[in-house]
Amino acid sequence: MATLTWLLLTYKVPPEPASKRIALWRKLKGMGAVYLQNGVCLLPKTDDHVRRLKMLENDIAEMSGEAVLLETIALDRAQEDKVTARFNADRDEAYREFIDKCDDFEKEIAKETAAEHFTYAELEENDVDLKKLQGWLEKIRKLDFYGGALAEEATQRLKGCEALLDTYAQRVFDAHDENR
Repeated sequence: MATLTWLLLTYKVPPEPASKRIALWRKLKGMGAVYLQNGVCLLPKTDDHVRRLKMLENDIAEMSGEAVLLETIALDRAQEDKVTARFNADRDEAYREFIDKCDDFEKEIAKETAAEHFTYAELEENDVDLKKLQGWLEKIRKLDFYGGALAEEATQRLKGCEALLDTYAQRVFDAHDENR
């Protein structure tokens, strides 16, 4: 098995303005970084991550902060497993939240169907919600570096939502005599 290589970023930034510190944290979490402790995070080594972390290193300097960016590997397999487990835990949390939103989507369609509320406005609203779900899952997948346990379930749930909306759309079209 190939040794996994990570980028380790350590940084220290002034506490104020808090908005800059929070924006930095959001950027790192948005890249999929896991924090080992405050101001110390890891990302898998990719050309994209190197480039983006170098830019963040510059941002940190502009904030009058300090940053060190290193390439690192785990000391042994057990340490490597700990790190990948942290990445997977973060992704699984995101997948769980996504699956909860799929539940909400399914309940909304069921509510509208039970009420026989087959309108184009409702269809459009639900279509927008589905597109949000599709985009959200794609973002989670991009950050799923090591194959989170809930990835397949999330994919299947999205397919279910897509099929549900197709069925609802057919009911809307039927209600408006679109297919006759």
